[in-house]
Amino acid sequence: MASPVTSRRTAVPAVLAVGAPGTAMPALEALAPPEALPAHVRAAVSAIGGATGAWCPAPAPDGRRIAYVSDRSGLPRLEVADLGGALPPAVLSDPDQEVISVTWSPDGAWLAYLVSPGGSICAELHVVRPDGTGHRVVAGPDPRATVFAGCWAGPRHYACSIAPGNGPDADVVLVDVVTGELRTLASGGFLSVTAVSADHRTVLARRGPRAFRHVVVIDVATGIQRRVLRLDAPGGIASEDGRFTPDGRAVLVRAAMPGPPGTDRAGLVEVPVDGDGVPSAGRRVLYRPDADLDGYALRPDGTVLALWNAGGVSRLWLHAFSDGALVREVELPEPVLSAWAPLPGGDAVVAELSGPRAPRGLWRVPLDGAGAPELLACTPPRPDPGLLVEPVLHEYVAPDGLPLSGWLYTPPGVPGPNRTVVSFHGGPEGQERPSWSPVTQSMVAAGLTVFAPNVRGSGGFGRAFMTADDGPAREASFADVRTTVDELVTAGVAAPGRIGAHGWSYGGYLTLVALTRWPELFAAGASLAGMSDLRTFFAGTEPWMAAASVTEYGDPVTDRDMLAEISPMTALDRLTAPVLLAHGDRDTNVPVAESVQAHQALQARGACSDLLLFAGEGHAVVGREHVVELGGRLAAWFDRWL
Repeated sequence: MASPVTSRRTAVPAVLAVGAPGTAMPALEALAPPEALPAHVRAAVSAIGGATGAWCPAPAPDGRRIAYVSDRSGLPRLEVADLGGALPPAVLSDPDQEVISVTWSPDGAWLAYLVSPGGSICAELHVVRPDGTGHRVVAGPDPRATVFAGCWAGPRHYACSIAPGNGPDADVVLVDVVTGELRTLASGGFLSVTAVSADHRTVLARRGPRAFRHVVVIDVATGIQRRVLRLDAPGGIASEDGRFTPDGRAVLVRAAMPGPPGTDRAGLVEVPVDGDGVPSAGRRVLYRPDADLDGYALRPDGTVLALWNAGGVSRLWLHAFSDGALVREVELPEPVLSAWAPLPGGDAVVAELSGPRAPRGLWRVPLDGAGAPELLACTPPRPDPGLLVEPVLHEYVAPDGLPLSGWLYTPPGVPGPNRTVVSFHGGPEGQERPSWSPVTQSMVAAGLTVFAPNVRGSGGFGRAFMTADDGPAREASFADVRTTVDELVTAGVAAPGRIGAHGWSYGGYLTLVALTRWPELFAAGASLAGMSDLRTFFAGTEPWMAAASVTEYGDPVTDRDMLAEISPMTALDRLTAPVLLAHGDRDTNVPVAESVQAHQALQARGACSDLLLFAGEGHAVVGREHVVELGGRLAAWFDRWL
């Protein structure tokens, strides 16, 4: 039994069969519709889910305007605004385009932006003039192809990577945005372009599978690829974000530094290259044993702007490039900085910042220590802070001595053990941080405590921690689930018998694992866009995604038995808790069939499950009405069953 699939801009998702075959089909209202929540909770959830933001800042070269992405109109769209706030924002993308990112050409004549067609992960590259004219698709019109964001290589050329979709590789392609001509600069592996030399003779690209990616220097004429860092060099096993220094005589890379677990952090390395692009021994420029380097920028005055991730909180520091000495710490008004772009003159940046009470917004952040950060007028209004809570960091230790932590969201006025939802992030290399989460805040508004842990395998705590769940070691990360629940009960946070599990993407998979491994611990669960069977995930996902995921999960051929053992589908007979499965029907990252097949198998076993399909959504639910719907459904689901 199914309702018709709805349009992308409709608030109500498609809802498939609820109840077991051969039994009376209960009304949907008997399960957990948002209408079951008290009126004041529904109002809060609607306000939280309806809050909008702005992100991906791209200032114009003249510093007068800024391009960015905002969902204030219902979907993420490309907007351009006056930096001074004198004029209202103008929407340049089409109403049905879901915009992913945007960047301004060096001469200010063009905007290049990625579009997710109908929610698909197979992105297209579009260009448009800043006045809204000249729009066209310049790369990725084939529905099987995926364009990955790159960088401008001169005023009319944009360098990006394109995966054709018929195999695991992606090529570096130079796009002439005026003529539409495409020229392949480099091929051979999955290449994610990070920089192109001024003469277009040399490309820097990242290649390799997850957790083992490294930057290569590619000679365009010969196709020869050389690792920037040798395997035996500090940071040689994994490096990211390759960029040329202004004089072209060296390459900068963000690389994982060797060291004991917890101190093997990402830092900055400088590697000299000769005229043919051949690298030599590098030197460590920046390193902190207590934080990972998330981003960097070499400034004209000889300093480096470094974005540090210290336990999930962003720290923006200025360092001397010569010896890495700290020059100044830059004030940030919110705890998580996800992106920035320098303003002309170099004395300030536009930063994308968010916090638990603030959706992503754009701030002018001075770097010289004079003045405080200012929220740009183009940022949508903030939600009522009275509806939201601040999380606290909760630290604990696994039985094998590994330090773990997570962010604890507690409803106001809850003095003791409460109904608690354990919420697992995606990735699994993702990291739970104190940033904006409308789903989490919606559940808290319904009176639920939420704990968002970083189990082993998460990013932000060093390379050893991030790779501690690879392949056969995944069982250790599963054990962290049990440890987390025990900790919450012992600490007086969670009420035994009233604990739920929830997660998105890999977190949805981990939720299903938790429900099948420890059915006695969980009273309800919700999996959003999660894998139910790693074997069918490998068979159905995009070819480049499958190839990149082998080091993370295992080989779909040689490790097939292991993948079966750690797939929830092979243990669904152990699941006893009601489970909600939600998915975007356009998802080809984690194919929608992963939720459909789990629901069908649960129904055949007479289990209590519900399936929500969000029409027109991909791997992430981004339409504002759907975000509101999802928050209400989850809050009502756990309110009902906990």
